[in-house]
Amino acid sequence: MAHPPPPANTVAEADVLIIGGGMAATWAAVSAAREGADVLLVDKGFVGTSGVTATGGPNHWWVPPDPGRREAAIEDRYARSFGLAERAWMARIIETTWRTLPELTGYYAFDTDGRGGTYYSGLRGPEYLRALRRYAIAKGVRIRDHHPALELLVHDDGTIAGAAGYDRLARKPWIVRAAAVVLATGGCAFKSGLIGSDTNTGDGYLMAAEAGAELSGMEFAGAYTLSPAWNSTRTLPYPSARFFDADGRELDIPPQGAAHNRALAEAMLAGPVFADLSDAPALLKQILPRIQPASPAPFERRGLDIFADRFEVKLYGEGMIRGMGGLRIVDEDCQTTVPGLFAAGDTATRELIAGATSGGGAQNSAWALTSGLAAGVGAARTARRDGRRVGARALAVGAAGLRPTASPRSIDEGAAVQAIQNEALAYDRVLWRSGATLLAGKAVLDGLWNEIGAHSHAEGLAQVRARETAAMTATARWCNAAALARTESRGMHVRTDFPDLAPEQTRRLLIGGLDRIWTRPEAPQRVELAA
Repeated sequence: MAHPPPPANTVAEADVLIIGGGMAATWAAVSAAREGADVLLVDKGFVGTSGVTATGGPNHWWVPPDPGRREAAIEDRYARSFGLAERAWMARIIETTWRTLPELTGYYAFDTDGRGGTYYSGLRGPEYLRALRRYAIAKGVRIRDHHPALELLVHDDGTIAGAAGYDRLARKPWIVRAAAVVLATGGCAFKSGLIGSDTNTGDGYLMAAEAGAELSGMEFAGAYTLSPAWNSTRTLPYPSARFFDADGRELDIPPQGAAHNRALAEAMLAGPVFADLSDAPALLKQILPRIQPASPAPFERRGLDIFADRFEVKLYGEGMIRGMGGLRIVDEDCQTTVPGLFAAGDTATRELIAGATSGGGAQNSAWALTSGLAAGVGAARTARRDGRRVGARALAVGAAGLRPTASPRSIDEGAAVQAIQNEALAYDRVLWRSGATLLAGKAVLDGLWNEIGAHSHAEGLAQVRARETAAMTATARWCNAAALARTESRGMHVRTDFPDLAPEQTRRLLIGGLDRIWTRPEAPQRVELAA
């Protein structure tokens, strides 16, 4: 149901509004500005330190323009997509990434490759995001930090009209009227403690779904990151690890991959698991502080040597950050099923390039860059074609956590988040699914959603947390419903009651709805890319 927008002290206009502050958002802002659009970027945090990229050392899918090498890279990746990816999209992001990263020269100090050239593919996350902020500002992008968006605005004809949110520092609401909106708010890690993910609560999914957008691939949510049990870090050190139980017995853990995480999770359900990095190569010890500076710090604070001392580890849920699902993309400009609304990065489904298994850092980073650029171009084109239409009526479509349908009362946010995490992060609920556990989880999540929709209401800054809880609940429900609907095991989606891959289910699974969730297989046609 649409409502008049809330009264706001700050009302602004833009051709293109970007919501988010990470890699995809800033590349989208740069792209739209280069097309001549007046661009405003708003973020829940501070652009340049916001999101998961800022704490890591992202690598990019970097393949030289040799047809044979690129074809081999695409076929290797496609073979791991379980039939759900598209080779044309893979080729596009490889070419776009190759052409684009050198543009940051002058804003970012690239390393050398040891052969007299420049090493473009791997970047230091903190410096990368600061460079993107400077690049965006240089292109004329206006940035408003600490301006979380709460809901979208739509015209009477269903097209996007802008967004409304709350200024955290000035403690006042804001409204932006825009001809097009790009959602690049990240994925949803369900407040798992994953480093850099605290603001990644599925906000973009919920806002888009309230405007009528569809999602895809939400069943592929079983991604986890290994880190010290007391502090999430990055993953670079752990391929060198050996693992032990509390009695010092070495565990038989397969190499990296889905089987690796499942074996670790099974061991962790039985008791504490400890990592030993004493066999790590000397080069790793040299580069870790530079490439992933956030990784050694928790050990230093505890007086531990990461490469000499054994330490307890756990798996931190990544949800839709390294999972595959997100908003459905319907054209080469990364437009959603809502006219004028675009999605990029983890907010958009990544099935187009990764299918049913995570693309890891390289493919995922290249997707964030390429989808950001595409969405920015598409949004700028929409703005040129349609104009801002600021004289037309705009209605706010936010509901759960903002406008209760029954008597408002307080919701125990902590208990709600714990209930969500029990269903969306617990190893035995996500890594090994069954109809019985999924149906039990559905009952819990549906009950929570009904309570939030009927009663949750907040004022001022508290609206941000209320909407985060609503968004995480909605995301968990979509993941649950999609997992129930996919009655097979494919990629990171594993059903113990349907352990085999079903060839007839080699299609992407669409999902949508709020109070009543629906699923359906995607029609055979694919997103067409221009030659």
